[in-house]
Amino acid sequence: MPNTYTQIYIHAVFAVKNRVSLLDNSWRERLYEYMGGVIREHGHSAIAIGGVADHVHILLGLRPAQTISNIMQNIKGSSSSWINRERLTNGKFEWQSGYGAFSYAQSQIPIVTRYIANQEKHHEKRSFIEEYKQNLRDFGIDYEEQFIFHSVN
Repeated sequence: MPNTYTQIYIHAVFAVKNRVSLLDNSWRERLYEYMGGVIREHGHSAIAIGGVADHVHILLGLRPAQTISNIMQNIKGSSSSWINRERLTNGKFEWQSGYGAFSYAQSQIPIVTRYIANQEKHHEKRSFIEEYKQNLRDFGIDYEEQFIFHSVN
C-alpha cells in the first residue's frame, strides 16, 4: 500500500513438541537458515535466529501485510516439513502448539540479538520455562500454567 511505513519488531519463541531436545547441533544452523528463508520469502526481515536443542528464538522485522499468527504458522509448518523431509530426527518431528511473541523498539534490537545469540549460555543458569515465564511477567502477559510449554510425561 503506498505511503504505508512501518517498523515492527517481533521476538518469537517456540518449542519442540513435548520439549524434547531434538534440534541437534550438527544441523541446527541449517534449520535457522531455512527459517530465515521462509521469513524473507514472505517479505519480512530475519534479524536473528537462535536457540538450543528444545526451542527456537526468532527476531524478525514484520511487515503488516501478514499477521504474526500467519507468519508463525508458515515458519513452524515449513520448518517441520523440512526437518521431516531431510530425515534429521528419528520419527516424525513436530513443534509444540503455540508460541510467545513479544514486541520491541528499534533501540532494543541489539540487546535482543545478543540475547538470542547467547542462548546456550543463558540456559546454563536458567531453564527455558523459567526464562519464558519471566518474559511473560515482564511483558505483563497473563498466562495459564497448564498451557506453558511443559514436557509430556
